[in-house]
Amino acid sequence: MPNIDQSKILILSTNGFEQSELEFPRDQLRAKGATVHVATPDGAEIMGWDGDDWGRPAEADLALSAASVDDYDALVLPGGQINPDLLRVNDGAIELIRAFVNEGKIVAAICHAPWLLVESGVAEGREMTSYHSIKTDVQNAGAHWVDQEIAISNGIITSRSPEDLKAFVSKIVEEVEEGKHARDAA
Repeated sequence: MPNIDQSKILILSTNGFEQSELEFPRDQLRAKGATVHVATPDGAEIMGWDGDDWGRPAEADLALSAASVDDYDALVLPGGQINPDLLRVNDGAIELIRAFVNEGKIVAAICHAPWLLVESGVAEGREMTSYHSIKTDVQNAGAHWVDQEIAISNGIITSRSPEDLKAFVSKIVEEVEEGKHARDAA
């Protein structure tokens, strides 16, 4: 069980991430002492979405192909409509998400990012939440959808929207400090 200040956390994202859903967890987890890296499909900086238009860029620390589940305690998946829609057709992203699940590592997805859990085949039988517009997608994947700040299913954390970011980050810290979770492979 690593303390948060001794943990390594990976954020996987691409262009069109919801600005606050990448920046707030990244900055808050770093402030708590965690080492946080941002992986993008090609290792280049990505552009956020903020409100009704493009937002600020986020620097990348590594390319998706260089990310290894063995190097991290948790995976964070920011939402936004564009980001998870692009990543869910990226085989490398889906393989990495499955690897985190299969290794019992913490996986945290907010807003539209549960689409990535659906695409990865890890939603079935889990209690999950998401942005309300993808509720049916989550249910059709076999998850029990709930309308609450946080849903937790054996170390897989889901959250609804930027309004829930404080609770989302708190649950990430709690689950990382709890350690690996035994679960069925994806």
